[in-house]
Amino acid sequence: MKIIPDRDTIQHYLVNYELDNVFVPFHSNSLPLQLRVYEPNELVLREGEELDGIYFQVAGKTKVSSSVETGKALLLRFCHPLSVFGDIELIQQVMIQSQVEAVEQTTFLFLNKRTVETEMMTNPIFLHELLKHLSYKLQTCTTASRINLLASVEERFASYLLTTHLQNEFGKEMLTPHIPEIASLLGTTPRHLNRVIVKLNEMNIIRKEKKKLYVLDWDRLDEMSNGLRYE
Repeated sequence: MKIIPDRDTIQHYLVNYELDNVFVPFHSNSLPLQLRVYEPNELVLREGEELDGIYFQVAGKTKVSSSVETGKALLLRFCHPLSVFGDIELIQQVMIQSQVEAVEQTTFLFLNKRTVETEMMTNPIFLHELLKHLSYKLQTCTTASRINLLASVEERFASYLLTTHLQNEFGKEMLTPHIPEIASLLGTTPRHLNRVIVKLNEMNIIRKEKKKLYVLDWDRLDEMSNGLRYE
């Protein structure tokens, strides 16, 4: 991780994502905002550790996952700007709940925990911004959990293809070309998902060529999904 002392770039991101309004009535130059840059595969937040502050992702791509004591990890989503990390931990006053890893070079605006607690938690505009991101996470996690628990793997995979094809916000966060990652997002195993892919390939709904999948019949895929979408 690199900390880059560049106030002009910080101000650029504040204006670009309208975060300068979030820090009203505190002038952004008076806050100890840091520009933090992480390289690919570098951990941004480690699950179970104490949070050091709030992170606004303003460039790049991150991967969010959660693990259990057995060592298995569940991929939750990929995040793009503008995303916020540390909001749940700040509000609930708990340890870091999910692991965040940079997929590519990723940039954050960082504000330390002490400043957030003493200066920002009485700011209604700042709290409204946190609420917006928290409610989005709740909505998407609830939807994904409901589909993954109640639908078959065929329905889940069809819904996944349709959702990512529509390119809605959560669809972008689920998009990946890697079968093991898709399987994790859908709450199944790569082996089971591969069986579904072979089945759909034989039904001429999709075509698999090497490491690429092509949808041949969106209408039949829609029928198979039973109207379910990750959105």
